Amino acid sequence: KVQKDLQTWHMYGPPVDFSFKELSNVGGALSMVPRAGLRPLTMNSERKYLSRSIRLSNNMLEDISGLGFVLGHYLVEPWKLGWLDLSFNKIAGIDLELRVLYLHANRIWNLKEVDKLGELKHLHTITLHGNAIENTNGYRKHVILALPHLKSMDFSAVTRDERVLAKLWCKCPKRDKTPEEDNKSLNQ
Repeated sequence: KVQKDLQTWHMYGPPVDFSFKELSNVGGALSMVPRAGLRPLTMNSERKYLSRSIRLSNNMLEDISGLGFVLGHYLVEPWKLGWLDLSFNKIAGIDLELRVLYLHANRIWNLKEVDKLGELKHLHTITLHGNAIENTNGYRKHVILALPHLKSMDFSAVTRDERVLAKLWCKCPKRDKTPEEDNKSLNQ
């Protein structure tokens, strides 16, 4: 896992880090200086960061309105954002185009919010644990079906066998069984 995290970190550069800033809205980052990280951030002549990642975790964000403006303010190429950490906030809805999306420990309670991400063809990594949806029957299988390009979910690899089981589970006419009960009946 550490090896994978380092590869992701190098691919997108050091993050422009606004974590633990007590932000209640994304626009609040405009008056902040990013936290110093392990690797220094590099700026261009316009004082924009040469990074493809931003961290807004551990704040009090309820939505991400204004994110595009903030990205344009801080990043040289905001349209190339590849990694956004929104974990540990108060977000209840999703509306992004990313490759890596950390939304764990927020307030997402409806699996239909995950369905909205199904059109994101490049999304390969997502975290959703710590949200109310985690307690929904078939949570992991639903997410795997909704996001066919996922390689990792909740810091755990998505396997080929899981994809097969999720497809079989989807075809089951009865939905009152838990995923564990479904697995038992498939293995008998």
